[in-house]
Amino acid sequence: MKRGLLALGMLLALCTVAFGSGLDAFKGQKGDIAIAGGTAHIPVMEKAARNIMTANPDIRISVAGGGSGVGIQKVGEGLVAIGNSGRKASEEEVAKYGLAMFAFAVDGVATIVSPDNPVGGLTSDQVCRIYAGEITNWKDVGGKDAAINLYTRDEASGTREVYWKKLLKKGTIAASANVVASNGAMKTAVSRDPDGIGYASIGYLDATVKAPALDGVVPTQEAAKDGSYPVVRKLYMNTKGEPAGIVKAFVDYVMGPDCVQIIKDSGYIPLH
Repeated sequence: MKRGLLALGMLLALCTVAFGSGLDAFKGQKGDIAIAGGTAHIPVMEKAARNIMTANPDIRISVAGGGSGVGIQKVGEGLVAIGNSGRKASEEEVAKYGLAMFAFAVDGVATIVSPDNPVGGLTSDQVCRIYAGEITNWKDVGGKDAAINLYTRDEASGTREVYWKKLLKKGTIAASANVVASNGAMKTAVSRDPDGIGYASIGYLDATVKAPALDGVVPTQEAAKDGSYPVVRKLYMNTKGEPAGIVKAFVDYVMGPDCVQIIKDSGYIPLH
């Protein structure tokens, strides 16, 4: 009898873990949720999806990248249920697709170099001139005598857009810049190139790359939050019209208190 009660107690405890308050909305639900778009969002989306699918195996959630423009286009065309973007959808996109937007986090975008690069700080002007192709050697900004290898993202990238607007001031990006597909790919490319320079979401930074101070400010999420680091943006989930069913439950889960720690652990600042 005692063993039976103990087993029942353990089962109830597991159920409590599986279905916390934020997961209650998924009880008894079935279906699929396809998500695509901004690559900065992926860590949060994957962790949230894992929690939901663990609690309810009858729900399947797929998470893909592609960039902010792709996310907005795909959700607008009905190809995915949620389109992620690292920028606010334009008025034209909202009108064209009937989008509903849900901002859940603040993220900074940092300039990155190899950990082997001795340059510990850059000015905004130097970064602009590097990306314009006007400064082409690291020795001109306090580094070694070596050609600078540029890395950038394609125009569908929300990370690129905020970096281009807020740091590069919509200036020229040299045609010689290598184009990479995601924040993860950018980090990998720059980490392997001792003479490379790129940019990535602060949430993606780790020991494989170095983020030089910008105008004397080290790019951290704390600096992004207090306004001392200026290259920041919000992370959005977008749906075609107001979400319903399990899609609404997913959006509410990410926007709710149960996801605050997930967002923090992913390197971002929760907006709720």
